[in-house]
Amino acid sequence: MTNRENELGTFLRAHRAAVRPDEVGLPGGTGVRRTPGLRREEVASLAGVSVDYYTRLERGRETRPSQSVVDALAGALRLTRDEHRHLRELAGRRPAQRGRPQLSRSVRPGVRHLLEALRPNPAYVVGPINDLLAANPSGLRLLAGIDAWPPARRNIIRYVFLHPVARRLYEDWEQMAPGVVAHLRAMASEFAHTPEFVHLVGELTVKSDEFASLWERYEVDAHTNGLKRFRHPTVGRLTLGYEAMTLNGTDGQRLIAYHATPNTPDHDATVLLDMGDPALDGQPAGGDQRELDPFEPDTDPAFRRPPSGGF
Repeated sequence: MTNRENELGTFLRAHRAAVRPDEVGLPGGTGVRRTPGLRREEVASLAGVSVDYYTRLERGRETRPSQSVVDALAGALRLTRDEHRHLRELAGRRPAQRGRPQLSRSVRPGVRHLLEALRPNPAYVVGPINDLLAANPSGLRLLAGIDAWPPARRNIIRYVFLHPVARRLYEDWEQMAPGVVAHLRAMASEFAHTPEFVHLVGELTVKSDEFASLWERYEVDAHTNGLKRFRHPTVGRLTLGYEAMTLNGTDGQRLIAYHATPNTPDHDATVLLDMGDPALDGQPAGGDQRELDPFEPDTDPAFRRPPSGGF
């Protein structure tokens, strides 16, 4: 992984390349521009700093821009609120935290009681890099086939990009995938040097060209709510709202809870997921620890067809 100085430069280059001149009131010029997006001198001019100083920022020779420079760069690069906050963190403008971050897999008993109380609504707890730490029955079954992976491999981002069921499960996979990567980027400033983060990003970069491409875009988005559409192999199509709630007193664990309006087909589907069907389920949570090849659909229980046929 790159150090903080190089990460700051990587962030600036990625977002400079993503901004068109006309978006910030600059002429696009004629002919082919050598650099996609804005040139360094254009960003420097918009932010009110010298070209030499901005170049040093991108090359990691200057690593502590002032708060005013950070804010000016955020405006010049049209950063979102989450991206602006991330730039402040990369520039060392966030108060330093004590000690090195730890990624605990322990979930408090009270949180597990909440998961049970939320039934039949699907709900699960994830760590800061989206490791699946706990789930109620419908929450686990909503992620069709993830229960066939050993608990240590159950990660939502790994599931989205490497599990053979995921692309069909999520109706809007192409629109959702960038947000999944953007959320992981939002966690990078705090957890990038943990072994778990390094391993996850390394694995996904090697095994998924789509992840690698999205990772290079360096979008940052700590999304917390919305809608997701599913095409589930056992209960069919359903649209669920979701809320992501940070659990205080943890290292960044979040409770993800899905919801549907009562007395609707979507709610009925969550009831069916909660009830389950042993004939259609994969291995029970915490059961078979064998490692499955995520690219081999024939070995995955989630590919078993329901009696009604198909997705």
